[in-house]
Amino acid sequence: MKKYDPSEEVDFLVIGSGAAGGVMAKQLSQAGFSVVVLEQGGWGAYGHEQDYSKDELSNRFPAPVDMLMSDPARQKNTFRRTDSEKAVEGHHNYGCVVGGGTVTYGASSWRHLPWEFDEASRFGTMAGTGIADWPVDYKELEPYYTQAEWEIGISGPNLKTPFIAPMSKPYPQKPLPEKSSGALFRVAAQKLGLTVVPNVAAIITEPYNGRSGCINCGMCSGYGCQVKARSSSAVALLPFAVATGKCEIRVNSYVREISVDASGKATGAVYFDKANNNREVFQKAKVVVLSANGTETPRLLLMSKSNRFANGLANSSGVVGKYLMTGNGGGASGLFEKPLNEYKGCVTGAAILDYVPNDVKGRGWYGGGRMTARGFTSPIDYALGGPHGAPSWGAGYKKALAEQANRKMYIANFISQMPLETNRVDLDPEVKDAWGLPAMRITTQSHENDLKGVQFFIDKSVEVLKAAGATTVWADTVNDSRGGAHARGTCRMGNDPKTSVVNKYHRAHDVPNLFVVDGSSFVTGGRNHPTMTISALAYRAADHLVKAARTGNVTI
Repeated sequence: MKKYDPSEEVDFLVIGSGAAGGVMAKQLSQAGFSVVVLEQGGWGAYGHEQDYSKDELSNRFPAPVDMLMSDPARQKNTFRRTDSEKAVEGHHNYGCVVGGGTVTYGASSWRHLPWEFDEASRFGTMAGTGIADWPVDYKELEPYYTQAEWEIGISGPNLKTPFIAPMSKPYPQKPLPEKSSGALFRVAAQKLGLTVVPNVAAIITEPYNGRSGCINCGMCSGYGCQVKARSSSAVALLPFAVATGKCEIRVNSYVREISVDASGKATGAVYFDKANNNREVFQKAKVVVLSANGTETPRLLLMSKSNRFANGLANSSGVVGKYLMTGNGGGASGLFEKPLNEYKGCVTGAAILDYVPNDVKGRGWYGGGRMTARGFTSPIDYALGGPHGAPSWGAGYKKALAEQANRKMYIANFISQMPLETNRVDLDPEVKDAWGLPAMRITTQSHENDLKGVQFFIDKSVEVLKAAGATTVWADTVNDSRGGAHARGTCRMGNDPKTSVVNKYHRAHDVPNLFVVDGSSFVTGGRNHPTMTISALAYRAADHLVKAARTGNVTI
């Protein structure tokens, strides 16, 4: 792999290597530009898939060298519901490895539907929310969805239905095989008049671009993939970036500041280098691309204060960190008479799409969501959670665990969440992380409308399970989000510098050579599966950035 000296000014410095950072690194280096990627995590199993552990105990309680996710004990964060509360210890974490969250996520990769980009114009706004139209529409983004799906490797059904966004080209891979939970979904759907389709996933089902198809090992979400079937940026994108001889991936590099000169242009970034006893290093760059995720991106901007940017970098609008959307969920569980054998296959199964739209009559709330069948809960997780209606220990506990573990099905729902200015990421004034930097503070409380949506989907989950033939059904309670892997909206894009952080091409309004490319640029949250839209936006951003850079004009 190419190695650059930090004193050498590279063309592009990309901070983060996940769904957006991987795309940016690949596209920019393949265009002939010099690129350094700073990743705060380690290599994981990039190029060494056999090193990924499928041991459930070590995966749940990993040693530092094995961690694929951030560690809240080191990357500390705090949490509160409102400004009037004192923040307490938080448990928010995210992918922290080469490839970011794409290494371990459940891989659902649905497109936004066309109307999810102009909800304000189409449906109107709602008091107390920040619902607004995106400055980019589906028609403009569609070719980049297609490019992302074919270059990354996405499997899914090729159907024409109003519940799936129109596509100019089918998915490159056939859908994942249907599991028992999918078959049970279809039983219920036939009775209830619902639409069931296979999941759209960043998991290949047949050999593709030198990678092996899924072997249905069952240890999926939360684990690294040993056969490269999950289309993480670590295996689907970054190897192509490295192969150009123009891209260096620099691991264990914890960025603390994006630096600027007297004119207000970014000059590079300062990071702690773990390989050198956390020595501070400054990497020079002509352009900085920030792709650190929907919570770490605003935190880094807020930490990058200077005389010119007293309230944080690119924050003249005061919007950095605001309008955080982490996504809500909730569902129900059921036990069935016969074993489901859901321990084989990917964690996320078939989907019910009928409640994705806003306009389901008589619902009494705004928004929508996707219902997904999730059958198997791994043994230790199920044991620690406790079998349903059983003692917490002893013979009765063991008997219930043995009877239930292979007969349980869970319906998980991924539900829209309103963008609220009061929901945000900022810097905790008291708590520091392991590097002595201000900890991320998350303040979030869902709008009343969103909680109605959670209850709606819980009730629908109970209805579906009963229609599918479950012998016992129990529902989740309504729980508000505290953070999560789907964080977005904290550096929203827009045409007005007074109300947004970046323009429609992801350039910061305040800093001409700073680009923010990840889920933080979302204006509205969609139906809570952001990864495919993050990747498509990154391809689009890279396309425009390459054209601009070739003319010597990165200000676009």
